[in-house]
Amino acid sequence: MLSSLYNLSVTTRHHLYFLGIFRKKRLPVPVISVGNLTWGGNGKTPMVEFLCHWFSNSGISPLILSRGYAGGDEVKMLERHLLGTSAKVGVGANRALSATLFLEKYGYTDSRVNGFFDNLLLVNKVGTDVPSDKIGVTILDDGMQHVCLVRDLDIVMVNGMMPWGNNELIPLGPLREPLSSLARADIVVIHHADLVSEQKLIHLKLGIQEIKKSLPVFFSSMVPSHFFTVYNVGTRLPLSAVKNRVLLCLSAIGSPNGFVKCVEKLGPSHVDQLHYSDHYLFHSKDIYVMTRRLRELYHKFGSRPIVVTTEKDYDRDSEILSQLHPFDVLVLCSQLQLFSYNGSSENKFKELIKQLLDSRSGKHKRSG
Repeated sequence: MLSSLYNLSVTTRHHLYFLGIFRKKRLPVPVISVGNLTWGGNGKTPMVEFLCHWFSNSGISPLILSRGYAGGDEVKMLERHLLGTSAKVGVGANRALSATLFLEKYGYTDSRVNGFFDNLLLVNKVGTDVPSDKIGVTILDDGMQHVCLVRDLDIVMVNGMMPWGNNELIPLGPLREPLSSLARADIVVIHHADLVSEQKLIHLKLGIQEIKKSLPVFFSSMVPSHFFTVYNVGTRLPLSAVKNRVLLCLSAIGSPNGFVKCVEKLGPSHVDQLHYSDHYLFHSKDIYVMTRRLRELYHKFGSRPIVVTTEKDYDRDSEILSQLHPFDVLVLCSQLQLFSYNGSSENKFKELIKQLLDSRSGKHKRSG
């Protein structure tokens, strides 16, 4: 019954915006929404980071609009990863207001000028131009359900390991909207695609394109780069630091299985796991449970285990994780990568985004 009421609420809200009873706000710069249909683990924030690096390196300053959910762990990670770029991060539930404040502070560049997006496809262009501080594009982090802003492009992330859960809406299942909402998407990216069988990927792609036949589907994975210690974010340890070691994977994220499978590829001798609900804040009682598990592993294998956790968990509360001393706590750093599969590739992904932005910027110019 609650799921049915939730569905009615979501559907009614979309119809009110569609009919113009609720007014959408249009920003003077292109808006790209990166969202999903289910809770957690879909790669939204890594995709936002991917886009921001791409735009910033092309001389276009991006503005991220984030709700800053559950302590802002994702925002802290984005700010650290994008340090030194032209990207800016606005946080708040009222994203239209956040955008207005940033646009007033920094100004904006007009994307309707011919050739504005041409630099996006220049090969090996890595920050060769002095980036403008003026905002050229806005990226909605977790924007699929944030319909009060007009968007020029909707990217929907799908967790390939567990796409739709039990296919039920909240609270009976993880779906935030019916699957039919995929019809609003311009691009779908199946995340953790490297951890899924080819048969499942093909089946998932066909199912998505049954909802919208013309919907382009791309594939992404998380590629680990290095570790840093929970005691010093400035350290940079090689991935081989965990090879042949006993590990305890510790996380409170939406898709712990993807994290564990990624760690297992690094060659540890044994991997144990402790997982909590997404965005969970660790407490002293949890540290006691973790320490007891670590001691059990030490007695079982005869060597001191290493704790491996995610950047989101580190950014949520790094201080409490330092209480696991004398056990080493390593934080795994990874980046999203689009890979070539089934006719799709990173280059085709970028070409499509440029094409869509060009066409829609031209449309706004004609309507203006």
